[in-house]
Amino acid sequence: MLEARLQKRFAKTQDSSEFELNVHFEIEVGTTVLFGPSGSGKSLTLDLIAGFAKLDAGRVLLNDRLLADAGTGVFLAPQLRRCGYLFQRPALFPHLTLRENMMLAAMGLAKLERHRKVNALLDSFRLGDIASRKPNEVSGGQRQRCSIARALVTVPAMLLLDEPSNGLDTTLKHEFYEVLAQIQADFPLPVLLVTHDLEEAFLLADRMLVLVDGKIAQAGTPREILNQPASAPVANLLGLFNLLPAEIKQLDPGNNKSKLKWNETELEGPYYPARLLGDRVTVCVRRDEISVSPKMGKTEKGSLVLTLEGASETARTALLHFEAGLIVELPLEEFAENRHHREWALRMPTSTLRIL
Repeated sequence: MLEARLQKRFAKTQDSSEFELNVHFEIEVGTTVLFGPSGSGKSLTLDLIAGFAKLDAGRVLLNDRLLADAGTGVFLAPQLRRCGYLFQRPALFPHLTLRENMMLAAMGLAKLERHRKVNALLDSFRLGDIASRKPNEVSGGQRQRCSIARALVTVPAMLLLDEPSNGLDTTLKHEFYEVLAQIQADFPLPVLLVTHDLEEAFLLADRMLVLVDGKIAQAGTPREILNQPASAPVANLLGLFNLLPAEIKQLDPGNNKSKLKWNETELEGPYYPARLLGDRVTVCVRRDEISVSPKMGKTEKGSLVLTLEGASETARTALLHFEAGLIVELPLEEFAENRHHREWALRMPTSTLRIL
């Protein structure tokens, strides 16, 4: 298990603003995803754990072994920390073959053990047939697999992955995901993976840490975070929510209902404990949780009739843009059949109206 209390501050300069990383978390066996925007401190967090940067305050403890402690001056060099580190780009020596790259990483092992370990990993990561080639003579996915195998050759106590799928096409990304699943099966160890790709986080994470402006804004499983973002910055970062400024007009705990006023429209939500009448809140509702259909004749009670202002399409869905900034996600084929309609009826199910 990793326990990390990390503080690192950068003073304001002529060319950059002040920044402080201040986080505390624990990581167990499995994949923990560190999710956040560029500049939030994700790579810095990995560097402090690996020993490529020094703490201003705090400590790093890995399996009860102290790697760094700013208070006592303990600071183990990176090569002594037993942290396998995979950088954003596979950092293989270009003049060495794949086998030679791995043999170099295994220099600390006895000769027979070194050869046995390297051969086993080359076979495990499907690199045995190309082990005599140099990095520029193999594909990007093969280079990445070699980088991961090299990180594992000395049996690290944990694995740090800094946006490992960055720059890979879809096929190679899924190949990497299979490799990571293989690692978890064969090498049960804590993995801390940095990404700003939400889909990747959901595919890979057992647990997720959301980093915003150098602080952990929320921690939990990906599903927990998606179901209830802790704040507007987290919801904005996920990119799947409408954030609607509203006022609480009625609270009915007996019937588990509340009424809110948004944009001169009344919305019905669940009962919100610890809230008062007149409270101004932010309603958070996922784009794909809003029911929407073209307005045809009389609308169902509680529906909102809004004018479609525009739409944008992805490979699988359409994002419908309505007045007041409301966005609804709809399957692409369903929108394709109704794109000519201007007025649409929207319903927000009571249970989906979270408040922040």
